[in-house]
Amino acid sequence: MNIEELRTFVEVADARGVSGAARRLGVSKSIVSRRLLRLEAELGVRLLARTTRGAALTEAGVTFRDHAARACAEIDSARETILPTGELRGRLRIAAPLSFGPTHVASVIADMARLHPRLHIHTSYTDRFVDLVAEGYDCAIRVGYLPDSNLLSRRVGPIYGKLVASPAYIEAHGSPETPEDLLDHQALMQGTESWQLMDGDRIVTVHPQGRFKADNGTALVAAAVAGLGIGYLPDGLTDEYLASGALVPVMTRHPPPPAGIYVVRPSDQHPALKVRVLTDMLIACFEHSSRAASSI
Repeated sequence: MNIEELRTFVEVADARGVSGAARRLGVSKSIVSRRLLRLEAELGVRLLARTTRGAALTEAGVTFRDHAARACAEIDSARETILPTGELRGRLRIAAPLSFGPTHVASVIADMARLHPRLHIHTSYTDRFVDLVAEGYDCAIRVGYLPDSNLLSRRVGPIYGKLVASPAYIEAHGSPETPEDLLDHQALMQGTESWQLMDGDRIVTVHPQGRFKADNGTALVAAAVAGLGIGYLPDGLTDEYLASGALVPVMTRHPPPPAGIYVVRPSDQHPALKVRVLTDMLIACFEHSSRAASSI
């Protein structure tokens, strides 16, 4: 049984269609279809029912998908054990945040590609929430406070942020002094997220409201500079504006607790060597940045 046919079937099952699987695998839809037909012919059963919206697993396909995924993971693990020490090959698909990834992790990913010339790396930079399993990613880099999920995560570094607003907003609306005061202000948010703030040694959670929302941190910075409200933003995005006076810190007696930078991966997959190598490189990068910052 051909491993590429098994891998293709798993991708089609997870992408719920041939087109999505072809994009993940980097091959044409005709190649995907041929692999599926050969696999079904060898097994003597239909694994997929083609529909106008893509493909749905048959009862046999549902059963076979998990077995095929485990077989692919075992083959990948076996290949890793016989590779020359330190060599990586194959494909690594990463999802990274658009507001943070290009400035903080892109160089690490580029170094990984340079060190491993037989490894193909595809990175998607987006601030939307990516479903790793459904969209076929090996891992994602996420920033903030991770919610409970069925994903496995590894913290690779800290990230610091603060509440900021423009001087014009503060002049017009005043400056909140307590977490409860925030409820009377316009918050700049990505969605309906809650904010965590320190009250002495205690963490307080508030649920602010606001009329301006965006799924990108840079856009929220622009809104804060324009005087539309108070933003809870990472230092890397606001340092320049704080230095110029375009933004000022808010509620410094109630700072947000340090958040984390994480590598997350699906829990039902073998922890691939390429994901472990990326994780170790990110840890080393952020440890170096922390030491450099502390020595200034």
